[in-house]
Amino acid sequence: MKRTIALYAFALALAALILSWLEFKYVTRVHAGEIYLVLIAAGFTALGAWAGARLTRKAPPPDFETNRAALASLKITSREHETLTALADGLTNKEIARRFNVSPNTVKTQVSSLYEKLGVSRRTQAVQKARELALIP
Repeated sequence: MKRTIALYAFALALAALILSWLEFKYVTRVHAGEIYLVLIAAGFTALGAWAGARLTRKAPPPDFETNRAALASLKITSREHETLTALADGLTNKEIARRFNVSPNTVKTQVSSLYEKLGVSRRTQAVQKARELALIP
């Protein structure tokens, strides 16, 4: 009984395979142009995606090096440089004071000293000037 079922199953599978193959042959003959167009379109789509990804890949930014000569010529201390970096991070005077364990008045003094040394009058100007001089990343 099992042998008969296996034989019929094999025959049905073979028949399904032949019908599928014949259907494929028919479709490829009748719709050959459309199939080729779809394959070409898919190929160009893949080529465009690959080229776009390759050509728009961003190079990793170079490692930042602080301009030590500018720091020395402007006489900016290491603590003032740290304060300048914190300003660039967008921290308030209170947040900077908490970060460095100092009084907010000390931070105000450092910030005003930085303004004077950089020749600016606002935080954003100080950060912009520091970036132009390569003092901060």
